[in-house]
Amino acid sequence: MTGRRSRNKGATGEREFCKLLSEELGIEVRRKLGQARDSGDDAQVGKFRFEVKRREKLAVMDWCRQVEQAAGDGDVPIVAFRQNGEEWRVVLKLEDFLPLLRGEL
Repeated sequence: MTGRRSRNKGATGEREFCKLLSEELGIEVRRKLGQARDSGDDAQVGKFRFEVKRREKLAVMDWCRQVEQAAGDGDVPIVAFRQNGEEWRVVLKLEDFLPLLRGEL
């Protein structure tokens, strides 16, 4: 895939993921653009920082490192990704997942 097509697919995936979050949460979630995006993540909801990928070839650990570098103290870095014909998936560290799980029990 060429650079432009890859960027377009990535932007489409980011918009798709933000739309899903917006619909589920009842708030407007937008992808970061320009200077806001310089922080290294694609979207943010409260303390949750998202790196969003829409790719066939997975590099999950690279994406995890990318969003972890962008996250500040107290932020929860999350990778969200989807391949063609598949559902969205999210990846986060166990140390960030356990408090979420405890809150649901």
